[in-house]
Amino acid sequence: MNKLLSITNKAAEQIKKIVSNAPNGVDSVLVGIENSGCSGYSYKLDFAKSSEVNNFECIDKNGVKIFVDPKATMFLLGSTMDYRTDKLSSRFVFDNPNEKSSCGCGESFNI
Repeated sequence: MNKLLSITNKAAEQIKKIVSNAPNGVDSVLVGIENSGCSGYSYKLDFAKSSEVNNFECIDKNGVKIFVDPKATMFLLGSTMDYRTDKLSSRFVFDNPNEKSSCGCGESFNI
């Protein structure tokens, strides 16, 4: 079975920076999927308090905790979360082998 979600070092370092500036008590990030965009689904990132997250898969990468919403598991299986920067933007990117198509702007996908 493929690993649920791989996190690159760049993504883990960016999450660490974000969490260090987050509201009190936030010590992790929650990854999920929501119905949105022109292709059907989009990735969703939220702050999380690990003491309040129950029954979620936890990925620990370089001292950073990333929780995966159980409803997103089938969409994310085998994916890699990365953080990329170019001349115009910086953002988290999911390389997802389950995607069948994505919209032109890259904000949503279809499975």
